[in-house]
Amino acid sequence: MAIELTKEAHQQAVASIERYFREHMEERIGNIAASGLLSFFLEEVGPLVYNKAVAEVQERLQMRISELDIEIHEDEFQYWRKFDRQNKARK
Repeated sequence: MAIELTKEAHQQAVASIERYFREHMEERIGNIAASGLLSFFLEEVGPLVYNKAVAEVQERLQMRISELDIEIHEDEFQYWRKFDRQNKARK
């Protein structure tokens, strides 16, 4: 699954890459090169980050699903037990 950014997000990411090179590297990077670098990372490393996020979401959902039994469990056949308890309390 290809990771695609909106036009605005792509522009912001390219600007961020350009700033990173300007402030932390010995040479600057142009707009086209920054866009190419972004595309490379989205294709090469993006799936790794995406898959990790999906795995974490699955783990959290599985934990929540396992808690549903406790949260919404209802005991069956309680109608007569209610009356049996009342009768025992009277005696």
